[in-house]
Amino acid sequence: MQCTAARTKRRSAVLSCMENGMQTSRVAGFYDWSLLERQAWLAGQVALDGEQLTALSEGGLSLAGADRMIENVVGRYALPLGLALNFQVNGRDVLVPMVIEEASVVAGASFAAKLARAGGGFRAETTAPEMIGQIQVLDLPDLAAAEAAVLAARERILARADEIDPVIRRLGGGARDLLVRPFPETAAGPMLVLHLIYDCRDAMGANAVNTTCEALAPLIAEITGGRVGLRILSNLADRRLARASCTIPADALAFDGFSGAQVVRGIVEAWAFAAADPYRAATHNKGIMNGIDAVAIATGQDWRAIEAGAHAYAARSGCYTSLSTWQQDEDGNLTGRLELPLAVGTVGGATRAHPTARLALQILGVQTAQELAEVMVAVGLAQNMAAIRALATEGIQKGHMALHSRGR
Repeated sequence: MQCTAARTKRRSAVLSCMENGMQTSRVAGFYDWSLLERQAWLAGQVALDGEQLTALSEGGLSLAGADRMIENVVGRYALPLGLALNFQVNGRDVLVPMVIEEASVVAGASFAAKLARAGGGFRAETTAPEMIGQIQVLDLPDLAAAEAAVLAARERILARADEIDPVIRRLGGGARDLLVRPFPETAAGPMLVLHLIYDCRDAMGANAVNTTCEALAPLIAEITGGRVGLRILSNLADRRLARASCTIPADALAFDGFSGAQVVRGIVEAWAFAAADPYRAATHNKGIMNGIDAVAIATGQDWRAIEAGAHAYAARSGCYTSLSTWQQDEDGNLTGRLELPLAVGTVGGATRAHPTARLALQILGVQTAQELAEVMVAVGLAQNMAAIRALATEGIQKGHMALHSRGR
């Protein structure tokens, strides 16, 4: 009887959401719903049609579509797509699609987001969507003279760069700056490296930046008198940063035999370990990327580029360290902050080619690449907190893995 009553209650909640067009990420007991009930609820939240629900059930990508995406296709490989709940980012409730094979990640993110709601959710921001294109110049007769020549021709080079992609220029993007980095002594001899700063708008930007750098090569060779080598973007996108923060009241962190103050202290101590020791930081940051990568895969991003940029950024001081910071504020509350490069796009690439990636963006309700990055960095911070909370209290096996049931 109790099971029947519970099913009836869930069905009423599903129908109510569908009829009233409710938009919320807070759903109690979502884990206990049937898969069909979850899909029906999601359809009511984000207005999915029958074709889109079929895409969710079947993976969305046909064999013919897969054959167009990469070479030598022989099949498709499926991964689970789950919804992380409870997220509020900049005051907006967000349903977060996550594609991952590792158990407890979706539950952990959902649980941490629920805790963050007690302090107003996550606040997130991004810098301008600027990528760095690198142009390597070799065989220079005079390194200093070549550097001076490039700086003197800066406006000419930027003007030429803006002629190469009129579409992105029309959308408000394009070349923003040109930096010059001389390397007097390398294994290949004296080297000049140009950094083209390029605003990619809502694209990840690899194609636009690479195309522009390649097109600039003859002009750069003419100006410097050298030979242009590599012309490619850098995945250390440290001008395209995403930041998230949250404040969690200590009382919200209390559970079982642990007081809120104990949990806050444990999390801060766990972060201090990662901040001091690269061996710990590697696993600490892997937990952050568990959340970010899962959203990146769901939305068709280049998650390898995101990983490369994140770990390079973690080592920018010369020592690999934590990407996040956890502290106790003057009121005893837990405060967290995460900053890392996030080069993502809502147009082009797999976001265009993969139907489920497009559907994931619809579920998120984001309109721009910067909004997507804001959600992703918040998910990374949530996943980090879930992992180190478990480590600092019950232990990862009992605590983090138990979030399968606790976080729903």
